Parts: sequence; C-alpha cells; structure tokens
Amino acid sequence: MAQGGWPGESLADMVSRRDALRQASGITDADPGSLLDAALTELDAALEALVSQLAADGEPDVAADGGAPEAIRAERRLLHAAFQQFPVPLFLLEQDGTIRRANNQAAALLGSPPGYATGKALTAFVDLPFRAAVQTQLAAVARTREPRQADCRMLTANGPAGMVVTAAAIDLPGDPPLLAVTVTSGAPSAPAAAARAATRKRPAGEDGATAPAGQAIQSMAQRMDMVTAVTRLLLDNSTFSEAVTLQRSARLLAGEIADWVIIDIERGGQLRRQFATGPRNSQAEQLARAVRGADPDPESLPAQVHATGKSVLLAHVADNGVLGTAPDSAPLLMRLGATSLICVPICDGTTGYGTLTLARSAGAGHYGIADLGLAEELGQHLAIAIRVDRMFRHRSEVAEALQASLLPARLPTVPGLELAAAYIGATQWQEISGDFYDVFRATAAARAAASARAGAAASADDSAQDEDGDEWAIAIGDVCGKGQDAAAMTAAARHAIRALAHVHSSPADVLAAANEVLLAGDYDERFVTVKLAFLRQRDHRLQVRLGGSGHPGPAVVRADGRVEIMEGEGLPLGLFGDAKPSCLDLELAEGDLLFFYTDGVTEARNADSEIFEDRLADALAATAGRSAAETVRAVQELVTTFSQGELRDDVTILA
Repeated sequence: MAQGGWPGESLADMVSRRDALRQASGITDADPGSLLDAALTELDAALEALVSQLAADGEPDVAADGGAPEAIRAERRLLHAAFQQFPVPLFLLEQDGTIRRANNQAAALLGSPPGYATGKALTAFVDLPFRAAVQTQLAAVARTREPRQADCRMLTANGPAGMVVTAAAIDLPGDPPLLAVTVTSGAPSAPAAAARAATRKRPAGEDGATAPAGQAIQSMAQRMDMVTAVTRLLLDNSTFSEAVTLQRSARLLAGEIADWVIIDIERGGQLRRQFATGPRNSQAEQLARAVRGADPDPESLPAQVHATGKSVLLAHVADNGVLGTAPDSAPLLMRLGATSLICVPICDGTTGYGTLTLARSAGAGHYGIADLGLAEELGQHLAIAIRVDRMFRHRSEVAEALQASLLPARLPTVPGLELAAAYIGATQWQEISGDFYDVFRATAAARAAASARAGAAASADDSAQDEDGDEWAIAIGDVCGKGQDAAAMTAAARHAIRALAHVHSSPADVLAAANEVLLAGDYDERFVTVKLAFLRQRDHRLQVRLGGSGHPGPAVVRADGRVEIMEGEGLPLGLFGDAKPSCLDLELAEGDLLFFYTDGVTEARNADSEIFEDRLADALAATAGRSAAETVRAVQELVTTFSQGELRDDVTILA
C-alpha cells in the first residue's frame, strides 16, 4: 500500500504515529483516555486504507477574481486582520502538522513573538504524554476532512496548562489543504510533579518575554550566583579528580537550572557518557543509572555539538529522538520527560573535551537566550577545570616517576646489618621532592683500582681495609626546593656521590668532590645537604666514618636506651668552592642503631606550632632494642600523628 489515509500520507507516517502512541503510553502521567481515542482513530484510518485507496484531489482552479486590484488587496488586509485579531489562539498548519501561521493570541499563549512558532511542529508545544494523541487527531482531520478535538496539556508562557485542541480542514483551490487549529482552556491539569516544577524558583523572563527592570536585575543576579557557585566548587576541588569535578558540578546544576544534566566526555576518540543526574527520587535515580550506561550515538545532539563545537538551544523540542534512545529503545527525551534542551560544548577555547546537556520538563518552562549564555560560560568553566585536573594528574604521574628514580627500588642485603627506610611526601605540595637516600657497596679494592688507573698509589689505609673486606656506604640528602629543577640536582648529587665513593677513601673527600661537580652544573643557586657514612664490620663491631655537609643527624640509639643526636655540621654542597665537609668516626656494638633522617622529621609541627625535633630523642629512646624496621615504623607513626597528617615537608627515614 503506497498511500495512507489522505493524499501525500505514506504507510511510514501511520507507522510512525503508531510507534509514538506506544511510546507515549509508557510515560508515567500519560492520559489513557486520550491515547485510547487516538488509537481507535488510527485503527479507523487503517480500515479505510484497506477498503479503498484515496485518490488525489482534482478540484478545478477557481476563476480569477474579476474585481479591481485595490479591492483584492483590501480583502486580503481584512482577512489578515481578522486572522491576527481573532480572539482565540489560532494556528494554520501544513498537512504534516508544521505551523504555517500563528495569530496574536496564539503567540501570547506560547509567550513568544508570532513568527517564533512558524516552521515548528504544533506538537513541539504539547507536553510529551499528549503529543502522539494530538498528532493522530491532526492526521485524522487531514484524512477525513472532519473536525476533531483532543484534550492535552500545552506548554504555555505560564507553564503546562490544560487545553482543548480543535482542528478542521481548509480546502484551498489548486493547493494542498491546510488545517485550522484553535486552542481553548479546559483539559487535563498538570500532574503533581509538573506542578511542583512550575513553582520552582527560576530566572525571571526566561520565557523570552520582556521582564520588568526589577525582574531583569533579579535574573542577572541569579545567574551570577550560579556562576559563582560553580566557580567556588571547581576551585575547591582539592582532589584534582576529573570525575569528582564533573559529578559535583552536574548535581549542582540539576538542582538549580535544569531537571536533568548529562555530561559526555571524549575518551579514546569517542564521546562517552560520563555522568547523568536528575530529580532526587528513587525512580529518577534508577533512570539516571540507565542513562549513564548509554553512550550518545553519532546522530544524537551531544555528538553533533561536540563534532561542530557549536551550541544548540531547542526551546521547544519537536524531535523526540534528539538525545538518542534509552536502553529499552524508547526515545531518551521521552524517558526524561524533557521538552526544552540546551547542549553546549565543554571547550576551553582550544580543546573540546565533550558536551554539557541541560534538559527541562514542561513544568519548568523553556530555555531562552540568557540560559544559553549561562550554559556556555559553565561549559568553559568545566573545560578549564578538566584541563587543570589533567595537568595536575600528569604532573603527579611525572613526579611519581621521577621520585621513584631518585630512591632505590629496594634496599640491598648487607651481612650482619638490618636496614629499613621510609619516605612520606609532604601533604601540602604536589611537587617532586628533593629528598633522597641510597645504600650501596663502596669497596676499598675498587677505590685502589681507580687510584691506580689515575696513576696514584693506593694508601696504606686502603690496603688495610682491603684485607678486611668490603665497605658499604649510606647516603641521605635533601635538596633545597621542589619540582623538576630540584629533582635534577637531586639526581646529580646522588649519582655523583655513588660514583665518587669508588674513588675517594673517606666520606669527607667524596662530599668535597661532589661539591665541585654540583658547582660546575647550572642549578640556579640551589644547594643540597648530605650525610654520607662508610660502614665496615670488624670484630663483631661496626666501624662508621661520617661525612657531613649541613645535613642534620644522624642519631645513635644504643641497645641500653642511650640516645646521641649528632650535629648537622659543614656547609651544604653547591654553594661555595672551599666548603669543608665535617668528619666523625664512631663505633656501633651489637643491638645499636644508626638513625638517619631529613629535616622533614625534625620540623614537623603540631597545631600549637611545636616542632617534633624536641621529641625526637625521647621517641628514639622508647624504641631501644627494637629492630630497624620497627623503629622506622614507630617514628613514622609518631611524626604523622604529631602533625595530624599535615606534613609541610617530605619525611625520609633510614635506619
């Protein structure tokens, strides 16, 4: 069957209306009576089409008016004035339901200029549960030439209102017939949800009508408050989490300027649904979860806005498929109950990250130009927040990678010694730390070989050390400042000390040579404090030679509980060419502990601005007799508790 019920109507038109009726029946507040009446009307159309296929109209042309041209123009002016000033809202529709003309009362009903409705479907101004039924009745009038009525809710300037739509066919000689539609009050009232939405506080004048000066100022103030609220939320994003930023922003917007907020973000070259939120009730939350699981299809409005970078305002949505389909294959727009949409790109002016879609139900009124401007500004704010979040995440990943390269992946196994270490990054900074520590073999044989290659004889002390076996070195240091420049100096200091420890026989000589290396580099007046120890076991005791360049400690914890904290003598490396590192020898017995640390330990502060340095000796005395790992863990917990987790500097411990 090529034709439907009236000239130009196809079977696809009837199928489309049938599907629309079926979808409308699934809406919570759908009117069963009007849907049943519409379904019966469609059944009548199908029966008529089966009995006979209507032929195209063949009415003869009407003879030209024989009156004078001025008389014809006067008649036209009269008809135009009568149409425009008709005391009832009146629309002239094309056969497909598109508005061709709307009179003054119709424009006032919609709250828009007379030309605004032209070219839009009449059903775009009908609340979602009634659209399919109205469309069916209009098609029946076009087919049968018999007047029809339909009860519905229309989206008026004052919100959804119960109306009776009356349609009649108008035959025009030589032209396709038109439909004349009048709208009068007296039909279904708005459901409770729509009534609540209608009373919701929203910017005055958003329906496009001219607002009084006071209302205009109030509207501007409300929009400024919204921008301020979103900006404050974005600035308060201490987690630097993109997902958290988008979720908080969406929930804020859903409570103020939209019934539903949908955010889609590009991932891997495709637009993916990031978040969706709506009214605060269990049914809406269940729908929101379903919406979040459905990515926008390429033909949907969000995908088109993202591809073009152009915002779209649909004050009255006519196409139910504009947001794609829900998981149950029904139009998502109808599931959300949305009649007005704004979709803007999330773009910082250079990079497009995705789209922000705002949707309103009938009771909340339709969006206007001012709302579009606000949405575009919010889209820019979100884009900047995403850019900052991703920048910080990237910097954090770089910092973690660089930090990992500055610390040993694991401590070596040294016969007769137990080693333990801990590092805690400062909570108030996201930058790369300047702390480092290292434990490595520094054999006297290697130093002797290096000296021989340099043309120098190995010292008698070296020869004596060769007989007793290997030496081990422990280095701990702290570079002034943070960030990548500090990390560069940290790496240079650590690797210089490791290399020079195979050349020079004492820690002080190693530090003096490392100072020359750092002075030769361009480190922008940065400096580094270091403590370097050479360890050698002899007769069940540990011989320790210490070299210091301005670094605090270490502390010696004897097995009997005595604690001795060394001074941080010497000048830091990288400042002066004649800096002389300090020297000190000490001996450890079985059960004694050598405790290295950075100033992040001693300078940790509590709420009363007291520093942990005054408590370090007592804390270490309490750990006497414990293993290195237990001591490190105990001091780490004490420092964290003392500062209530607010560390101003990095904490590095090695025992």
